[in-house]
Amino acid sequence: MRNLLVLVPLLGTIAVATACTATSDPSDSASSTPAPTTAAAAVDPTGSPSPSASTPATIPTSAFIELPSELRKSPRRATAVEEALPKLCANEFGSGGRQVTASAAMTVTYKKPGDNEGNTPQGMIHQTIFTFDGDGASAYLARVRTAVEACPSYTQLENSTTVKSQTLPGVGDEALLVTRTWPYANLNGTRTGGNGSSQIAVARVGNAVTVFDDQGWEGSSGDPTLLDRIVRDGAKTLDAWQR
Repeated sequence: MRNLLVLVPLLGTIAVATACTATSDPSDSASSTPAPTTAAAAVDPTGSPSPSASTPATIPTSAFIELPSELRKSPRRATAVEEALPKLCANEFGSGGRQVTASAAMTVTYKKPGDNEGNTPQGMIHQTIFTFDGDGASAYLARVRTAVEACPSYTQLENSTTVKSQTLPGVGDEALLVTRTWPYANLNGTRTGGNGSSQIAVARVGNAVTVFDDQGWEGSSGDPTLLDRIVRDGAKTLDAWQR
């Protein structure tokens, strides 16, 4: 039997086994502030599952991407969906609706290849997976695309972050890439020179959607090359799980 996503708190460690669903709102993803602290939960922020759901009601750890050891700063860990989902102008990525049958999220902290264990991480990637009943997966991606296009910029710590989106070809059945760009600033919002950027990738594979949110460590830029590799591998992993 597959291991399913569940959270069991143990003195500083998290055992992953079963995904659960609940209703909540996603939290801010502040790209110009320190990386958020993840919570030990996997919940559904989008409503109760459809009673006629034909898609899987639980999401195993095998559906999530795993970084190779040379890039993995720390083991992946279960994360509350509301903590993992990015937020721009509003709740762009949390609008799954009642066709959601399951949701879960995990976070992995990554490093540069060859970095010593004591070095600062390069960043973290939150991955969220939704499964849907009926046409819910394609409808979700359509809503995300429309919502992101309606948010060309938003204000974070008194500085404007610009948002651009584009189709990501060759990934799953359909995919979207969102790039955020902002001026570097300290915690008081004062600009320190230069710009940072990070990316969000959303891919649909059959009746499932995965959202990857790449955040550089403590407000630094993410790694677009790594995210491109991860979303492509993640779509293949999601496809293999659904077969």
